[in-house]
This record gives sequence, structure tokens and C-alpha cells, in this order.
Amino acid sequence: MTDSGDRRAGREHADIACVGAVAFDDSGRLLLVKRANPPSQGLWSIPGGRIEPGESAEIAVVREVLEETGLSVTIVREVGTVYRDAPSGGRYVIRDFLVELTAGAVPFAGDDADDARFFTVADLVPDELSPGLIEALGDWDLIHKER
Repeated sequence: MTDSGDRRAGREHADIACVGAVAFDDSGRLLLVKRANPPSQGLWSIPGGRIEPGESAEIAVVREVLEETGLSVTIVREVGTVYRDAPSGGRYVIRDFLVELTAGAVPFAGDDADDARFFTVADLVPDELSPGLIEALGDWDLIHKER
């Protein structure tokens, strides 16, 4: 995924450092949260959020998954970066990580999430997902779905 192109010429805004976590359960289902706040409010997305001052991306992604789903994770590897325009006029720079869940983990909706659950790839409905999610996961060879 790339910058959505809504940045206005001649107006510079700060990048906002964020993280996202791609997690699968033992059955290969993808962990998603229903976003409670903008951007993509009401849509399903991978858990994630802003990196706090003084925090590394790795610490932030572990914290965000715990806050949004109640689940503990370990990082496997960084898988890619996406760029999204922020409502404030800035740009979200989102570093995404593949993470591993504790076996038998059951998510619950926490901070910034209205719901949290696992989905099979076949159950993913593009209109109910944050923009570009399926494409990014496919580009990073993490899911295989007809587009």
C-alpha cells in the first residue's frame, strides 16, 4: 500500500509513527479488531496504533496488541510499511510486524476496539476492512485470496 495521495501540495505535515500486528491463531485465522475510533472507525483491521514517545516500534506493537485484544505476543519479523493520510493533515507511517500468539489465546475488545476476533481468509469482506488491508497482506505473502 502506498500514500493515498491526499496530501496537499505546499503543505508539509509531520509523519505520525505507528505500528500494526499481523497475528494468526493455531488454525491459521487472522486476528482483527473492529476500530472504535478514526481512521477506519467501524471497520476491521489488524491491531495497532501510535508509537508513544521514547518507545521502540517493537515495544509499541506488543503493547498495542495487549491493549486492544488482551493478548500477549512475541515478534517474529517486520513485514512491511504502509502510509495513510491522517485526518489532522499529517501522514501515518505504519510499520507492520508478524507476531506469534500464545497457544489457545482468546481475544477480547479492549482499548480503541469495539470487537476483536479471528477470521478465516475466506470470511474477509473487503468493504468491512480498513482500506488496503487485504492487498498489503497479499503483497507481503501473508494471505492468499482471490482479489
